[in-house]
Amino acid sequence: MTDDLPGVDTTVDDGVLRVTLNRPARMNAVKTETLDAVAEAFEKYADDPAVRVAVLTGAGRAFCSGADIAGRDLSAPPSADTIDAANRATAAIRAFPRPVVGAVNGVAAGVGVSLALACDLTVAKESGYFLLAFTKIGLMPDGGASALIAASIGRARALKMALLAERLPTTEALAAGLIAEVWSDDEFDSAVETLVQRLAGGPSAAFESTKNAINDATLTELDNAFARERKGQLVLLGSADFAEGVTAFQEKRPANFRR
Repeated sequence: MTDDLPGVDTTVDDGVLRVTLNRPARMNAVKTETLDAVAEAFEKYADDPAVRVAVLTGAGRAFCSGADIAGRDLSAPPSADTIDAANRATAAIRAFPRPVVGAVNGVAAGVGVSLALACDLTVAKESGYFLLAFTKIGLMPDGGASALIAASIGRARALKMALLAERLPTTEALAAGLIAEVWSDDEFDSAVETLVQRLAGGPSAAFESTKNAINDATLTELDNAFARERKGQLVLLGSADFAEGVTAFQEKRPANFRR
């Protein structure tokens, strides 16, 4: 794989759709094309009766470290392309008619948190963590994160994650109800595979009805969140705080926000 490709590997084998973010040199940081490729994979196989379960994971030591802002041109006008691609990917995972396992094999940051929590059963390595790092560069959460996180752990914990940009270790994420399970690094791969095979051998129609019922009851604000986040993020992308945040990130120093 070369870096100018979307960076997503997709395979289907024995009823299992495996979608892997594959930019390990960038800790699976995503571009617009990467997010579109994730969406396309789930959309393509949504009506394939041979697919009984899906898995979303990352290659290497990270699940997804967020949007790739390296080399970003700060003089360019704000664009909604990456926001729209993130919303499309999250929506495609949520709408997939079979169970989706989010196998968080390391850090899930920024929009990586949205992708992970859009899955039906999100499981993680013990050494991993979740991080909403948006405010560190003068932005707000997107990809539906404001709805996905609050639906799982409530307003107070969601605001703490979003405003303070603190790491949430996977063990704490499990205790808070943000994810379904945590396994030690050594047993993670085998435990994920056991879970995947259990789902693949289960009642697909019952699984579909069950996930839709629970997601419809708890994610009532997801579409509205997409719209609110898109509107707010476009304003922030054109702000001096964002320019300072990205510059500070690239220079590896603390940001000096003025607003």
